[in-house]
Amino acid sequence: MADDRTGPPSDPGPPDEGRGQRPLRGTALTRLNAVPGVRAARTYRREWLTKDVVAGVVLTTLLVPQGMAYAELAGLPPITGLYTTILCLLGYAVCGPSRILVLGPDSSLGPMIAATVLPLVAADGDPGRAVALASMLSIMVAGIMILASVAKLGFIADLISKPTMIGYMNGLALTILIGQLPKLLGFKVDADNLVGECVGLVQEIADGAVVPAAAAVGITGIVLVLLLQRVVPKVPAVLVMVVLAIAAVTVFDLGEHGVSLVGELPEGFPPFTLPEVRASDLAPLIGGALGIALVSLADTISNASAFAARTGQEVRGNQEMMGVGVANLAAGLFQGFPVSTSGSRTAVAERAGARSQLTGVVGAALIVLMLLLVPGMFRNLPQPALAAVVITASLSLADVAGSVRLWRQRRTECLLSVTAFLGVALLGVLPGIAIAVGLSVLNVFRRAWWPYAAVLGRVPDLEGFHDVRSYPRAERLPGLVIYRFDGPLFFANAKTFRDEVRRLARTEPRPEWIVVAAEPMTDVDTTAADVLEELDEALNADHVHLVFAELKDPVRRKIEAYELTRTIDPRHFFPTVESAVAEFRRRTGAEWTQAGPGQAPPAGDGR
Repeated sequence: MADDRTGPPSDPGPPDEGRGQRPLRGTALTRLNAVPGVRAARTYRREWLTKDVVAGVVLTTLLVPQGMAYAELAGLPPITGLYTTILCLLGYAVCGPSRILVLGPDSSLGPMIAATVLPLVAADGDPGRAVALASMLSIMVAGIMILASVAKLGFIADLISKPTMIGYMNGLALTILIGQLPKLLGFKVDADNLVGECVGLVQEIADGAVVPAAAAVGITGIVLVLLLQRVVPKVPAVLVMVVLAIAAVTVFDLGEHGVSLVGELPEGFPPFTLPEVRASDLAPLIGGALGIALVSLADTISNASAFAARTGQEVRGNQEMMGVGVANLAAGLFQGFPVSTSGSRTAVAERAGARSQLTGVVGAALIVLMLLLVPGMFRNLPQPALAAVVITASLSLADVAGSVRLWRQRRTECLLSVTAFLGVALLGVLPGIAIAVGLSVLNVFRRAWWPYAAVLGRVPDLEGFHDVRSYPRAERLPGLVIYRFDGPLFFANAKTFRDEVRRLARTEPRPEWIVVAAEPMTDVDTTAADVLEELDEALNADHVHLVFAELKDPVRRKIEAYELTRTIDPRHFFPTVESAVAEFRRRTGAEWTQAGPGQAPPAGDGR
């Protein structure tokens, strides 16, 4: 992650207040100028205005249908998606450091919100309670992001490795797709998991529950969006599909043919509301908020990095967390739900010429005007069209090619990806994110537990010593084994190291010295020190000496502090592998020979 110290380009800093001003005023101005929105306003260029306004208009055509669709994906009324969009855009414009990053309701967060909120309202199904819970969830996410920003915990985004994220997103895409198909086909399925939804979907189709008009609208919508995105990517495909769907409803009176419609939206600006929830709801909400915050953070850092590289900005991860936190707080206080950055909407804004966060402000203002002046604009929008929006978005989440690449490149990481996929698909979205994080952490531990290890030999015409797996004809010195262990030596892998050295001590011809090429060994903990002491004593009994070369000074000092030099001869520490080899040859007169069949390389291959 990039440094947080660098400000936006061309930022002249706070103005000089002069010597006669009171320090308090200077301090207040300095704090005010530290707010990204204030800095952006001070450095704004007039030539950007037209481009920002045009980009804002273009962006709005995407914000409205997606906001409504993702609200329904989260199990909430469509209007809450518009409220959320307005407030998060304004909140990020004030506190977000990126000039063009666009926030809003997100397809990857929708199922997580639904998984957290819907079980708490299942008993009474009250939409008002669902909105209150989602708003409290947004406020909790805001608190987590802001605290993480203050504590500079942006590195937490690295807890999810790419393979597990690919698996998680593939599982999420499948979950969204299956969950939206009933709405697309004009019926409902009551199920608590993906398997239940699949069974219910098949049963309803078999029972003839499909509404032909709804299916026609939804399937046509999907085909149209995918076709336009492929053939004419600059055309706002979602907007074209939504307009045509509304036109079809009006012309063919599809509402009378069983097609569900969005209906009249509430008029006016979203009201300020402090969400009221029960004390018993707080624990499950906090669990959901942690998962949402982690996914939102990973999304934000990746999107910010991608677009910052194009615009010449630097990613300020901790300030990005603050901006996203404030955006979630604003949404939560005005009947909204958790949000994240959107790569697709940011790309639309960028292609439309956006130069600053004024683009998002224009988008928010246009949505407010729509709610004030023409709240009935989307009353004939068919629900299957919203399902089509969500399904096409879910397809963009999936990365099948990435999974295939993992299978070809590294099977163990592909297995991690598949496990994360199955966790989401079979256990649910929130357990899935927990599994994804757990797998990533376990994978790190696995690599530390079984680090790569190699026996080294001399290769003619190549400087240094090299892995005999890569160079089977590498030369060896009879009676000497050079062993490299690529990792710190600690409690989890000390016995692995011990067992491998013991195996090497039994190879033929029997070694007199086992030289550990210890440059990669960045640490030795107390457990490993005890194992080394026992190992050296056992080797000495068999007339084999454990020798270390290229130990880093801090590690050497730890070995001395552990008093290991009582058993390991202090003369058996060498500054380089070359000096250790030279000393062995001086003592024994050994000459280089090619490895024999009994001199097998170690099994520690970094599984």
